[in-house]
Amino acid sequence: MSANDYLRGLLQKYAAPVGPAAPVLLGLGPIQDVIRRWAGSQLLGMALSGSYAKGTAVRGDADVDLFISLSPTTKETLREIYTSLLDRLREENLRPREQNVSLRVTSGGFSIDLVPAKKQAGVTPDHSLWVRKRATWQQTNIDKHIALVRGSGRREEIILLKVWRDQQRLDFPSIYLELCVIRALSGRPFGDLASNVLLALQFFSDAFVSARIQDPANSNNVISDDLTNAEKALVQAAAARSLQKKTWQEVIS
Repeated sequence: MSANDYLRGLLQKYAAPVGPAAPVLLGLGPIQDVIRRWAGSQLLGMALSGSYAKGTAVRGDADVDLFISLSPTTKETLREIYTSLLDRLREENLRPREQNVSLRVTSGGFSIDLVPAKKQAGVTPDHSLWVRKRATWQQTNIDKHIALVRGSGRREEIILLKVWRDQQRLDFPSIYLELCVIRALSGRPFGDLASNVLLALQFFSDAFVSARIQDPANSNNVISDDLTNAEKALVQAAAARSLQKKTWQEVIS
């Protein structure tokens, strides 16, 4: 079996089912009902914003990102919006866990990350959201994120590197990983999975710690600042170890 055949077998094993009947999406209904009651007339809509929307979902990660768009006329500050949703989820006994820009709950055996955001005024898809770790707000545009990843031609490599990340037990946000893979493989041929995954690991080993990765929807949001140097060093070390392995089975299994 060639290296590419082995990696394509892993894609069949790990790529999560997609579409409206995907098991992870079936648990959204009760959570969406809670969101509607909480947001009331200020709710503009809810949409998938993470790996299921981008086509990079990994079987076993068991999480889905639900972006909550609130009206620009919402009076509460972004911090108050985040805290208010946290309180409502607690009242509903959903045991929310605070994350950087989201709140994680569990429904139907799956983790759901809720991302509350306020739409900016005017004819624009841009939103503002609260960033808990930095205690500030940032602008984002999930449509740009989704279009960039889906149009990159690198979804297969991204899925494989997500599997690698999970097996290495690394704290490495998906959007950060996705943008790194796209940068590392810029100009590379499509379809040569083995060479491309190795090149991405080489990037993580050599250039990752010092690389400045910006949000494609907001150049003022430096996504590479989401990890500390110590956290980046763990990614770097894991990649260096993987590059020393003699078989693909030792790198990703």
